[in-house]
Amino acid sequence: MIKKYLFISTIILFTTSLLICAGYPQETATQETQAQPSSEEIVLKAWEFLGKGELDKAIELSNKCIELYQEEAKKQQASLTAFAPVGVERKYQVLNDVGTAYFIIAEAYKRQKVYDKSIENYQKVVDEFSFAQCWSPRGWFWKIAEDSKTSIENIKGRVAQRAVPYVPKEAGAVSTGGCARAKQEYKFVLSDEGTEKIVDYAKYGTFEGMGTNDYKYKITNRKGLSEAVGEGIYPNNSSVYADPDYAKYEKEGALKGSQWEFLFKDDLKLCFIKWATVGEEPGVKQYYTANILERGGQIEHAIKAYYAALVNFPKSVGWTVWKTPWSVGQSARDCIIFLTEQNPNLGIKLVDSYVKVKNGFDNSIQNDTFSIDPGKLVKCAPGEVLEKRTDPLAFKIKKTVGEGKVQLVQFENSHWQLRVDGKPYMIKGITYSPTVIGESPDEGTLTDWTRDDVNKNGIIDAPYEAWVDKNKNEKQDADEHNVGDFQIMKEMGVNTLRIYHQPFAVDKKVLRDLYEKYGIMVIMGDYFGMYAIGSGASWHPGTDYSDPAQRENMKQSVKKMVEEFKDEPYVLMWLLGNENNYGVANNSNKIPEVYYSFANEVAVMIKSIDKNHPVAIGNGDTLFLDIFAKNAPEVDVFGCNAYRGLHGFGRSFWENIKDTCDKPVFITEYGCPAFITDKTLEEAEETQAKYLKLAWHDIDRNSAGIGVGNAIGAVLFEWVDEWWKAYEPFTHDIKKSWAGPFPDGWMYEEWLGVTSQGNGDNSPFKRQLRKAYFVYKQMWTNK
Repeated sequence: MIKKYLFISTIILFTTSLLICAGYPQETATQETQAQPSSEEIVLKAWEFLGKGELDKAIELSNKCIELYQEEAKKQQASLTAFAPVGVERKYQVLNDVGTAYFIIAEAYKRQKVYDKSIENYQKVVDEFSFAQCWSPRGWFWKIAEDSKTSIENIKGRVAQRAVPYVPKEAGAVSTGGCARAKQEYKFVLSDEGTEKIVDYAKYGTFEGMGTNDYKYKITNRKGLSEAVGEGIYPNNSSVYADPDYAKYEKEGALKGSQWEFLFKDDLKLCFIKWATVGEEPGVKQYYTANILERGGQIEHAIKAYYAALVNFPKSVGWTVWKTPWSVGQSARDCIIFLTEQNPNLGIKLVDSYVKVKNGFDNSIQNDTFSIDPGKLVKCAPGEVLEKRTDPLAFKIKKTVGEGKVQLVQFENSHWQLRVDGKPYMIKGITYSPTVIGESPDEGTLTDWTRDDVNKNGIIDAPYEAWVDKNKNEKQDADEHNVGDFQIMKEMGVNTLRIYHQPFAVDKKVLRDLYEKYGIMVIMGDYFGMYAIGSGASWHPGTDYSDPAQRENMKQSVKKMVEEFKDEPYVLMWLLGNENNYGVANNSNKIPEVYYSFANEVAVMIKSIDKNHPVAIGNGDTLFLDIFAKNAPEVDVFGCNAYRGLHGFGRSFWENIKDTCDKPVFITEYGCPAFITDKTLEEAEETQAKYLKLAWHDIDRNSAGIGVGNAIGAVLFEWVDEWWKAYEPFTHDIKKSWAGPFPDGWMYEEWLGVTSQGNGDNSPFKRQLRKAYFVYKQMWTNK
């Protein structure tokens, strides 16, 4: 997961190589002639002292930075009227470092509980260095003044750190929860639903260039098509303005503002009218209009709207917050398939449809070429909508990968299956990092959960002593026994954990016990140069996959892992990296051919040592999938972190992987926060549960015997909330981390667990089970 904050931990991020300055020079005659340390060098060292808890040293160094560079920082601040644009932030490095220095001082005083001085220094940033930004090695600059304001409010007690308490809604009240509804369904009313439920586009126009990049639908009867589709669907531009609600909203001034502010308002009819009348790229406009119709309960109209995008604008491109493109045509098709399968009672099915994008796995749209056939929406019996699963054994095995207890088999129908000891094995995995509240890798305080013994009783804490706070009263009652996370996970149906052999030396005894007593296997990973771990590089410029010395360091790290764990019975497979292709603290995104070729080289090395376990890569979604396919044939499994929304991952996701590399797929990371701004915790939990349920449904519906057939499971992110992710490790922050396909459009990184630590007391032992836990328990155990 991506996190907005500065990593300073030598444990996780190995930033010590950056800390050229062992301290600022002492004022002696000898050292006066030496070069003055840069503001960046001083601040990096101050961060290190803060992380170690050496607060006085952190303050001293930060004050030195201010003394030496404050005047220059003020000049840079005065030269700006807004934050420095993306790409030129480092031109204002002195401003950034002085602002950071004041922030470090404020943090240090806060930890010493000297709150007046802490507020004074936070306020200094806000008042005098408001355009200062601090680099996060995760890949961006964060705005120091914004976090300073948050800290001031927290100290003064004006910001509630938890969501609003649950208050039952009045009958009929809207409770959207973003993409799902708690307690009740909601459906707004349309004034014009159109004359046709399934529109026959052939009556109103002609299809040209079917199956090619020259595809186009030409409308010959605009009036007839407008009447058929109804309001909010292209090319009907009049019905929305005739809707009585339009006049009402216009009179109230409710339609003012950017359309992007209208995606997640509670009044979905208002959102619909805004998007249906906005001046936006037509394909993007149609897609989001359809999305709002879907969330507003107008499922049939939403299907029509998505199909209108697929027919009229299949080449349209939208852009994510990360400035990466997404295909409107593919997404619209995925949504139609999702909605028709989720609502088989409608008796609607999409047939013979495809949108293929050659060269569509990079961040450029200039080289994209399409093959397009929108297919047809057809009426069918409800029982004919859903594909029936076929027993994979009805097909002969055409390929086997691996020689030991863990194997991959591919059938003649091209479907894949993972097997352990000859039996089918669907990865029902979870990421496990039971961090003690207050610990943070940012500050070098994170400890090893396989050895943690906070209460000094000789028993490893979270795995064996966690207990379930069944009534959520924040205390351990007599009937709430210490059972341990391993047991709680087993009861949920977890069969796999994803862990890394770095930076801690994982305790093998604990993992053997995990397997022998609880039946849970392990995907063992190597960071493969991500976060500069294993490469010997520093954060700046990060791992260089073309550097022979760094390549050798990474190979030796992987070799050490394989030789140490290859004979352990709990190992399921080897995993290389963790979304390294995004290029955070490495150059893989600049030289992807080199990166994936190196992964292939390492996969060959692994197989020379161990032929008994598959090798997977941990990609960031499908970025550079085509380059991976060409350059890493010896990597057995395509694994990727993917956060794609309520619809799961989409049929095109599975098809694109099959068509491009024809390897089995497992989702190495997916999840949804259990927090939504302005919603109750109960509503947010229900939304999380629905989101995660549909994600697993999509995985299952594309496993051996059904759908595309290349899914072999997934790893849910994550088991329990980690409080360090967004800001202060002692606070369960409710900050919006980054925009994305989540219930209210935002990721809240400290709320991803299917269990929580409640109010934070009794960490790391207390567990409060969220609704998603029970939903997954039912799906994974049928109980």
